[in-house]
Amino acid sequence: MPISSQKGRRLAALGLMVAGSLSLASCMTATPYQPASASGSVRNGYSDEQIEENRFRVSFSGNSLTSRETVERYLLYRSAELTLQNGYDYFVLSSRDTEKKTQTYATPGIGGPGPWGYWSPYWRYYSPRWGWRSWDPFWGDPFFDRNVDIRTVDRYEAMAEIVMGKGPKPADNIRAFDAREVKERLGPKIQMPQTR
Repeated sequence: MPISSQKGRRLAALGLMVAGSLSLASCMTATPYQPASASGSVRNGYSDEQIEENRFRVSFSGNSLTSRETVERYLLYRSAELTLQNGYDYFVLSSRDTEKKTQTYATPGIGGPGPWGYWSPYWRYYSPRWGWRSWDPFWGDPFFDRNVDIRTVDRYEAMAEIVMGKGPKPADNIRAFDAREVKERLGPKIQMPQTR
């Protein structure tokens, strides 16, 4: 097979990979403000559970493109929204926490073997200490550098227990929030899901 046709196939395969990656990346966006959607072990969005008449557990979980700041903002917004929906005026954060979940993925890089069957280097060598060894840049000896893409993905989930109250918020409690004011101030920064 002529070298130019092999090179053309490699370029076409690389072009398809890049185009696919770009189209996939354009579909990926940060988690919008929405009820939690379950997909396997991953839930993105807000959820709440009533514990007592005026006490709720609220959480917001984002995907890997949702920043910690956004997750915490959506948690406060959901707390304010829930407070008003239940006929209260303010809420107090009795507890609050943000968890960072980190996962690391290792995948062969662009140069790795793929469904297109293009060639990759492979060597066998002899060492008096270890005997015959082989080296493949994708599956070879761990002591040699390999073409591997290592990614670390962070996801955040904010959780809080809130206690709701009526009337003006307690001025001496720094954990108390006026629900209407929170909705008014944070509302412009809330990204709602896009309808198709």
